[in-house]
Amino acid sequence: MTTRPFRRPPFAALPQRPPRPHDFLALPERSVRVRVAGERLRVAYRERGEGPPLLLVHGLMTSGYSWRHVMAPLSALGFRVLAPDLPGAGGSEAPVKPCTADRLTEAIGAFQDALGIAGCAAVGNSMGGYLCMRLALREPERFPRLVNVHSPAVPLLRLRALRAALASPVARALVRAAVARDPERWVFRNVHYYDESLKSREELEVYAAPLKTPKGRRAFVSWLRDGLDPGELARFMDELVELRRAQRPFPTPLLLLYAREDPMVPPSVGCALGRLLPDAEQVWLARSSHFAHVDTPELFVDAVTPFLRAEG
Repeated sequence: MTTRPFRRPPFAALPQRPPRPHDFLALPERSVRVRVAGERLRVAYRERGEGPPLLLVHGLMTSGYSWRHVMAPLSALGFRVLAPDLPGAGGSEAPVKPCTADRLTEAIGAFQDALGIAGCAAVGNSMGGYLCMRLALREPERFPRLVNVHSPAVPLLRLRALRAALASPVARALVRAAVARDPERWVFRNVHYYDESLKSREELEVYAAPLKTPKGRRAFVSWLRDGLDPGELARFMDELVELRRAQRPFPTPLLLLYAREDPMVPPSVGCALGRLLPDAEQVWLARSSHFAHVDTPELFVDAVTPFLRAEG
C-alpha cells in the first residue's frame, strides 16, 4: 500500500505485470458487430463462466480489462460474465461519428441485442454507470438489476470548464497531440487509484493501445467532450428530480456503490444520487476509489453479491 492515497509512484518504477495477479488476458477476445447511429462497429469482449448473463460496463479511458480482478469471483457466483470494450476503447472499433452519451448508451443496448442478453443484470463503472442508468431510464427491461459504481451524474463546474476548453477544433487537436506524445504516460497520469502501487506497464499498454491511432485519439477526445457533455448530465439529473417529485422509484432495482474518497468523481455525486433515489440501495467503501473493483476487489464483490443474487 502506498504511504498516501492516490500518490503515484515513479513511472520508471512500474512493474511489467500487475502486483495482483489475474488471468483476464488469457480469456479469448471475441467480437460482435453492432449498429450504432447508422455505423456498423466491431465490439470486442471477453466472457467467463456459465449461467445468467451479467454485463460489466467500463468507463472513460479504460476498457473491459478494468474488470480483470472480479471476472473470476463473479463467474464463481454462477454468472456468465461479459466485459465488452465500448466503441473507441480497448479492442473495439472507434466510430467516425462523435461519441455522445446517446450513442454510447445505444451501443450498450446494441451489444446486448447482438448477443441475445437483453434483460441481464449489469454493473457499470464511472461513465459506464452513467450510461447504464440512462439506458435503464429509457428501457427498464434492459436491466432487471443495475449496480452503478461511482459514476458521474452532476454537471460539475470542472465538466463545464472541460466542455468549454474543448469547444475549439484547435484545442481538441492540441489534446490529441499531447496524448500522442506518450499514450502510456497519459494513462498513468489520468487513471487514479487509492493504491497507486497497483499500476503496471501491462495496464498502461492495454489502456493506451487505442490512443496510439488517430481514430482512437479522436474517439477519446469525443468521449471527454461529447460523452460527458454537462448539458446532457443536467438533463439526466432533471429526469431523476422529476422521479423524486412524482414519488416514483428508479425504474429498475439500483445499487449505488461509491467510495469515500476519489479525485475523479467527488463522493458528493453519490450523495446527490442517494438523495434523489431514496429507493436505491447505497453502499460506501472506505480506502477505495472510483475503481473499487481494482482497488478493493474483495470488498467490491462482497458489496454487489447480495444485490445481484436478490430476487424481484
